[in-house]
Amino acid sequence: MNAELFVFIIFAVAALAGAVALVTARNPVYSAMGLLLTMLSMAVFYVLMDAHFVAVVQVIIYAGAVMTLFLFVIMLIGVDRSEDNEEKIPFQRQIVAILGGGLILLLLVAGHGAWVVRDTGLAKVGTIEEISDALFGSWMLPFEATILLLTIAAVGSVALARYEGIVRQVPGPASAVRVPDVEPAEPEAGGER
Repeated sequence: MNAELFVFIIFAVAALAGAVALVTARNPVYSAMGLLLTMLSMAVFYVLMDAHFVAVVQVIIYAGAVMTLFLFVIMLIGVDRSEDNEEKIPFQRQIVAILGGGLILLLLVAGHGAWVVRDTGLAKVGTIEEISDALFGSWMLPFEATILLLTIAAVGSVALARYEGIVRQVPGPASAVRVPDVEPAEPEAGGER
């Protein structure tokens, strides 16, 4: 067995274990750690395919920045309070098992031709030159639109986080927690009311 296959098998098992932990863990922090394990395993897969730039981006952007955002959100919603884990949909687990089995079957059928090793004679993908040609060529407009949308979302979330004077409903013995109101600004002298 060569080294690449051995590394692939180890990280394939790690990626599957992380994915299963992501879906099955009841604690959101454990789910986030499962997602992190899967993302790091994908970075190793990119290295095995000689796509080193994509592997570095995977670690820096997804395993770093996106996971930090997920953990911030998890900490904001609070993981120390008890939640209602009662299933609301009847036969929910059976429906998910049937749909999951169908998805696995569909993936096996669709991936049958792709998983057969072939020498297509194509150059390796994932290099900086290949990505920059596509990103700043045919994908320039969608790339810039995505940057604009993410910037608008970031500004909106900061604006919502800074908004004060709202009443938040908190589950528990107290029905509501009052956030201090912002005092109205005094009108300027000589200004209209």
